[in-house]
Amino acid sequence: MSTNPTDLAVRRVTRLALTRAVVLDAALTLFAERGYHGTALSEIAEMLQVRTPSLYNHMDSKHELLRSIVDRTTAGVLADFHEVVDPDDPPVEQLRKASEVYARRHATHRREALVVNRDTGSLEEPARGELQARRREHEHALRALIARGVEEGAFRVESPALASFAIRELCVSVARWFSDEGDLTAEAVADQYSLFALRIVGASGEGTPAR
Repeated sequence: MSTNPTDLAVRRVTRLALTRAVVLDAALTLFAERGYHGTALSEIAEMLQVRTPSLYNHMDSKHELLRSIVDRTTAGVLADFHEVVDPDDPPVEQLRKASEVYARRHATHRREALVVNRDTGSLEEPARGELQARRREHEHALRALIARGVEEGAFRVESPALASFAIRELCVSVARWFSDEGDLTAEAVADQYSLFALRIVGASGEGTPAR
């Protein structure tokens, strides 16, 4: 399976109307491939076959492009979580859905995941603190979900914090190896990873969805 992020986007843009969305997509591809600090604005312009000054009609700076990517991605992760996790569901079902949607996002938004997990620290304040706080909000929500499951006897794990970390790292890793050309679909991978998550917390058999 390919691990090259450039497989995820067309590298050569021909006769495209230059818009902010096009500039962001090109920046996303190059940031994922080379890193934020390893990408020059001139390289983004070269990919789009325009002159570097033309980019400034659609952005303020390279930093602003990174901030937009991290902002959009972290907001999407939180929205995913709140959309699928119903507080009225049993803890097992809540964790299954939360893990499934998180793993699927890392299969379907690989470039974003690679950039956010590697380059968020390159943001300047106050953007860095604000967006890192949003990432912590997701982690705390997942940890609280696991803690509730332990309290209710649905999960058997000593440290909800450590279990939350393990599940998040498990799902994040999907971005590093998943390929649309592989044998497994994003949905199949997400489904399997959700079951791995339940095993990490020692979920009881009762209420665990059969696969």
